[in-house]
Amino acid sequence: MAVPLTWLGHASFRLDSPGGKRIYVDPFLNGNPKCPDAEKEPERVDLIALTHGHGDHVGDTVELWKKFKPPVVALVELRAWLGRQGVDPDAPHNPNKGGTIEIEGVKVTLTDANHSSSAEDGTYTGEPAGLVLELEDGFTIYFAGDTNVFGDMQLIGRIYEPDVAVLPIGDHFTMGPREAAVALELLRVERCVPCHYGTFPLLTGTPDELRKLAPDVELIAPEPGETVEL
Repeated sequence: MAVPLTWLGHASFRLDSPGGKRIYVDPFLNGNPKCPDAEKEPERVDLIALTHGHGDHVGDTVELWKKFKPPVVALVELRAWLGRQGVDPDAPHNPNKGGTIEIEGVKVTLTDANHSSSAEDGTYTGEPAGLVLELEDGFTIYFAGDTNVFGDMQLIGRIYEPDVAVLPIGDHFTMGPREAAVALELLRVERCVPCHYGTFPLLTGTPDELRKLAPDVELIAPEPGETVEL
């Protein structure tokens, strides 16, 4: 069964799992200049998964939880900070790297990432992480989060064997296309969805650059608001 994945601009995604769950990853909607207006007020949220504490990734999480009360999975320190904002502080959805949370057949595993992490007010929110989502039918997507390339991406590919990798390519705050091409070699994936580019002038990397550097990988580059079938 194909998995519909919608890019909401920047590093925000919505996907519908084979079991019918609507999952948001890093739901930076309001304040995101690339998020279409029609996507800024979700009609349903069944699960939120976060990579790290920066405001352009936590985004609307607190407001979405207040409205829909979905499980919110995040690294232990970030999850504790969210709890102090009222987000279901007693929920056990607070793994650390290497840990897996299973919610009604969807598995969320945290991996390493090479970046930083803090809340808008400067509060330490633990280390950054990547996310491996294994859906009910076993289909697996690796969301690298904000990161540079690092050698242990080879381990992520070996252990989790993702069907698709979602990688940042914008440069400046994350890796650019040159580094992302090496990340794809390490992960040994055949399909990639680029993100974290084009939102602001500083983010200069483009899918075309990555396509030239990784010609053997199928690059799936939707427009903001566009849904692709994985």
